[in-house]
Amino acid sequence: MSLAIRNILVIDGTGAKLERATVVVDGDRIAAVGPDSRVKVPRGSRVIAGHGRALLPGLIDCHVHYCLDAGPDAIRTLEQDDPTVTAVKAVVHARATLEAGITTVRDVGSRERISISVTRAIKAGIIPGPRTLNAGLVICMPGGHAWFIGRQADGPDEIVKAVHEQIRAGADVIKFIATGGVLTPGTSPGTAQFTLEELRAGVEEAVRAGRRVAAHAHGAEGMKNALRAGVHSIEHGTLLDDEALDLLLKRRTFLVPTLSAIQCGFEHGKQGGMPDYALEKCAGMAEAQRQNFRKAVKAGVRIAMGTDAGTPFNHHGRNAQELRRMVQFGLTPMRAIEAATRSAATLLGLEQEIGTVEAGKQADLLVVKGSPLDDIALLEEPARLEYVIQGGKIVKGNAE
Repeated sequence: MSLAIRNILVIDGTGAKLERATVVVDGDRIAAVGPDSRVKVPRGSRVIAGHGRALLPGLIDCHVHYCLDAGPDAIRTLEQDDPTVTAVKAVVHARATLEAGITTVRDVGSRERISISVTRAIKAGIIPGPRTLNAGLVICMPGGHAWFIGRQADGPDEIVKAVHEQIRAGADVIKFIATGGVLTPGTSPGTAQFTLEELRAGVEEAVRAGRRVAAHAHGAEGMKNALRAGVHSIEHGTLLDDEALDLLLKRRTFLVPTLSAIQCGFEHGKQGGMPDYALEKCAGMAEAQRQNFRKAVKAGVRIAMGTDAGTPFNHHGRNAQELRRMVQFGLTPMRAIEAATRSAATLLGLEQEIGTVEAGKQADLLVVKGSPLDDIALLEEPARLEYVIQGGKIVKGNAE
């Protein structure tokens, strides 16, 4: 049976909109998109009345951690929990993410590759969750940032071996840790980890195997090492300098800013019980993150939405807060939506399947009461998110 959404504002993910439109879904695909007067609704279709509502592509979060629970000391909790408990939490987080309108995610680091197992269960229809790409274990230097969800490696040969291990385990993307981080005691976000030679060896091997590469990088030197090594995305980019900005532009590398991670820690960490070492790092970088994001936006850097969901106070299911923050710090609502749809799909290599409302693409769609072009924060309100459609199936809401 077909599904038709009629008389609705379509925000298609390309930067365009169409008022009083009809979208027809047949099976798992979008069958037709156009003005109400030009699109014929198949007889017997289930119908959603769209007056006063907006339709947009399912959102894409390019940076989540299913295994982290967003508690004030999420890493300590991860270390103390039995892996089975972590896996159950990951299942809950995947469902919450989907119900919040995030129909595709990239999990960029998981304990014992739990996210890969969760993804297999989603694909098999055992549990609900977003379409998920996985990094498996991050690749980090010995004792480096994120060692608790990482494969520690030292030197080019060992790094190449680590890449092979992740691919064999089912990784869709490879993630390298190029600087210190907020949540690892004893590491500085501004300090580079891995040499250019090490990163280049790992990136070349990943690309040879057909995998895209993400680099965790707060500091400018680590960011520049990763960019020169050829990564596809910089995760965070908090302390970028002019040279790093120039490299982002010249290489057309995506920035996944994860504004919510540092801003949530900065806003809630003191009262919420975040460890002092992490709170100090968030407080020290919050304003720099805001200013450098504005600088990247003004320069025209390619931006894809990512939240770092699972980090302290940055809850799975509240992913759309990232769009609000991107708008607060420089993007228009339309561009923020594009960052979370077409641009994100392009980064993940899925632009032929998802990310825009076009005939022939996967029917991953949201129906929202009101227009996020007028108020981007509508996407954060569960009551406003009336329908979530994934692969043509309504996973939230009921059609007439």
